[in-house]
Amino acid sequence: MPHRHEVNNKFQGETLVRKGLMRQQHDTPTLRLVPELNVVKIGGHGAIDYGREVVMPLMEEIGELSKQYKMLVVTGGGVRVRHILDIGIDLGMPTGVLAELAGKISEQNAVIVTLLLSKWGGSRIKTGDLLDLPTLLHLGLLPVVHGTPPYGLFEHPPAMGLIPPHRTDTGALLMADVLGAKSCILVKNVDGLFTEDPHVNPKAELIEEITADDLIKLDMEDMVLERKMLHLLRDTVNVKEIRIVNGHKRGNIERAIRGEKVGTVIRA
Repeated sequence: MPHRHEVNNKFQGETLVRKGLMRQQHDTPTLRLVPELNVVKIGGHGAIDYGREVVMPLMEEIGELSKQYKMLVVTGGGVRVRHILDIGIDLGMPTGVLAELAGKISEQNAVIVTLLLSKWGGSRIKTGDLLDLPTLLHLGLLPVVHGTPPYGLFEHPPAMGLIPPHRTDTGALLMADVLGAKSCILVKNVDGLFTEDPHVNPKAELIEEITADDLIKLDMEDMVLERKMLHLLRDTVNVKEIRIVNGHKRGNIERAIRGEKVGTVIRA
């Protein structure tokens, strides 16, 4: 058998899938690039699509908060994502293509939000620019990025259907974790996670706190966040909880940043 050329290292000869090797690395501390960062994801469906009445006060709130807290604003897609997915699926587009198409919409919203936040130093960045974040924050800028993860054509096949499972909620969590952020906050149009859609059933009950595992076990018909987030939250290294707050109510974002009781907390 031919001799393999090796370079001496701890992983020499490893398959990189051996469970024993994984266990050895499990508790290794990682660098937290921006430990005071608050990742605030603005839903397209829950905020931006409502237009001026909701968006302008929200921009002012975030802009003023950025003077006191380090923030990364992440944008979702909203109604236009639903439109392009509807057309794409009707025309037989594969999941990877659907992911490419949907990502363009959240990028458009990032441009809009950046311009609206220009008064407070809003600065559009792309996913490849995340390592520039410490410098941008040091300069007093307020970075804005779209939330669609850059899987594109390599998007993971969903367990059911064709809709890409990694969308903007998921992207916000992945960015928060790799940056070692302090918090990951999802800004929606409801007061948190409910047992049912409160817009459909006003008697639905608010779930103030729950673990990812318990929420997965509930196997709810519908949720206010992407299911993939729950599975990722169990494995994240730095971010151990997600907060869901109502962005239509002034003050909720700061309460979430300060760790006060508001909305729903989903813990790893």
